[in-house]
Amino acid sequence: MFQDKNILLAVGGGIAVYRVAELARLLIKQGANVRCVMTKSACEFVTPLTFEALTSEKVHTDLFDLTSEREMGHIQLVRWADAVVIAPATTNLLAKLAHGIADDLLSTMMQVCKAPVLLAPAMNTSMWESAATQRNVQSLKADGMNILEPASGNLACGEFGAGRLPEPHVITDAILPLLQTQHLEGQHWVINAGPTVEPWDAVRVLSNRASGTLGAMLAQYAAAMGANVTLIAGVGTPKRGYNVQRVDVQTGDEMLNACEKAAQAADVFIATAAVSDFRFAEVLEQKVKRGDTGQMNVQLISNVDIVARVAHMQKRPKTVIAFAAESEKHVEYAKVKLEKKGVDAIVANDVNNMASDTASGWWIANVKHGINEEMIAKCNKMQFSQEIIKKVMELEP
Repeated sequence: MFQDKNILLAVGGGIAVYRVAELARLLIKQGANVRCVMTKSACEFVTPLTFEALTSEKVHTDLFDLTSEREMGHIQLVRWADAVVIAPATTNLLAKLAHGIADDLLSTMMQVCKAPVLLAPAMNTSMWESAATQRNVQSLKADGMNILEPASGNLACGEFGAGRLPEPHVITDAILPLLQTQHLEGQHWVINAGPTVEPWDAVRVLSNRASGTLGAMLAQYAAAMGANVTLIAGVGTPKRGYNVQRVDVQTGDEMLNACEKAAQAADVFIATAAVSDFRFAEVLEQKVKRGDTGQMNVQLISNVDIVARVAHMQKRPKTVIAFAAESEKHVEYAKVKLEKKGVDAIVANDVNNMASDTASGWWIANVKHGINEEMIAKCNKMQFSQEIIKKVMELEP
């Protein structure tokens, strides 16, 4: 997601600094080039050596570094960056940025910054809720800066409330939209993901090996490109994506109801969920004892085909995409389902991709001149999701 993107990580002085080290590692793992600027207060919590070891780059701390300032180093730093992330953004930093104070490297650098900026505040709850801080936050938003609300939880001071630095993966999700052209702005995408679980008794369920990872990544990337995304999430689906509206469900019926409701106002509906084809005819309230019979018969009944139902809705989304996991004859079976379900395109993939970090498959679409069939080579699931979104965007209306 961040391959070859230049991220300037500006580190403020707060106890949450140690979590920013994890953020730097995560960005680099996802392909970003990371350079760091640290305030003097930040250096009191973690030494620059920590970030130098993680990024393999010199950490910048002093505005009056004569070597770099001969070349206007503070200006070159922000010109290098595709995005600037300030974390933790302390009360002091918010105030300095809001009022244009430039008395150290970080604050001076921000006076000439033209790259998109994400602020990740972290502080005591009372400081965050103070009238002055909230005025500064509103002023910074008006100036075009992006501010990630602090998380709630146990704080270092022993109190509980809003003020925690968001988890590193939440921050990376919030950075993504700053690096993407907002091609999908104004569109509403609904994506379902993950397995359903169909209860039999008080303990046992019918389910499958799907992880929901691909659907979550599709939601994450569509949101990063500006779409208003609703993710209908089956059990165990990862929590991914900044500004993704998530609806958690368990059974096929719950997923059907949620999808029908959300799809009524959707431009695009993508069905990646591994919805159980069957459910138990009778759900028992108590745990069934195994006994000594050696066998047991149960009756199953079919669940509704959700993507087919959505494709035939009176107020149908403009584009409906199905997924078909097969163990053999992938393209042949997918073409049959394409017509039967009434969808615009279908992604045929192998059942062995379930619960895997990689994916491969075939894109089969209804186009004006017939059926278009393309193979998508094996790649990681984020690359696969990006390819699917690209192909959805290329579909003729």
